[in-house]
Amino acid sequence: MKKTFIVVFLMVASNLFAQNKKSAFKTGEWLKFRMHYGFLNASYATLHVKNATIGDTPVYHVVGHGETTGFASIFFKVDDTYESYFDKTDGRPYRFIRKINEGGYKKDVEINFDYEKDKAYLNDKKNKKKLNFTLEDGIQDLISAFYYLRNNYEPKDLEVGKSINLKMLYDDDGIFNFKLKYLGKEIVKTKFGKVECLKFRPLVQSGRVFKEEESLSLWVSNDENRIPIRIKADLAVGSIKADLDGYNGLKHQFKILMD
Repeated sequence: MKKTFIVVFLMVASNLFAQNKKSAFKTGEWLKFRMHYGFLNASYATLHVKNATIGDTPVYHVVGHGETTGFASIFFKVDDTYESYFDKTDGRPYRFIRKINEGGYKKDVEINFDYEKDKAYLNDKKNKKKLNFTLEDGIQDLISAFYYLRNNYEPKDLEVGKSINLKMLYDDDGIFNFKLKYLGKEIVKTKFGKVECLKFRPLVQSGRVFKEEESLSLWVSNDENRIPIRIKADLAVGSIKADLDGYNGLKHQFKILMD
């Protein structure tokens, strides 16, 4: 249960693909997801795009927040916040913040990316531990990757059964490759209507959290927004599902299929 709420959503959501000539998002974009654990309406998660500066550099500042609500919070309380500051031009991250409390499991981590020194400096505030990592080409944090990839891959280049790797850093586990397999197109019924989606299968590590290597599935809107519509995961204990529940400030029209 340690990583079964917003982190599950963000891990998979960060591996989406879109056009590289037109931005898929803008400042003010807000997405809300309703997450179910088994039969419980377990939590909500939001992502909000804002403006900020790092030094003299204008950047996007995205805040992701997730928390349990109602009956589920009695059994397992979650209060997670993720923040990323990344470049408006090339999408590379400058700062990443992760503050989570999941049933008593807590993290308070900040990572600063220094491209002049090719280093990422991680400060684990809770455990009073500091680490540094050598930067690799195309490095992204958990949130910046989501927005970077929405702008830098074209769906027409995707091949069914083929996978794409992404290098990510968001914890003291270090830099890792996250692999995502494309499965084709599928129509998904939502509260907004039917949406044509691109379906993906992230390959994750089986064991403590996930049942098998291919326990996750996600569906992404096949339009210029490239937003997550649905995520499903079979966990070591139970299952989790996240559905798009609300949105605002989309840059492009959200395409709903007419019957």
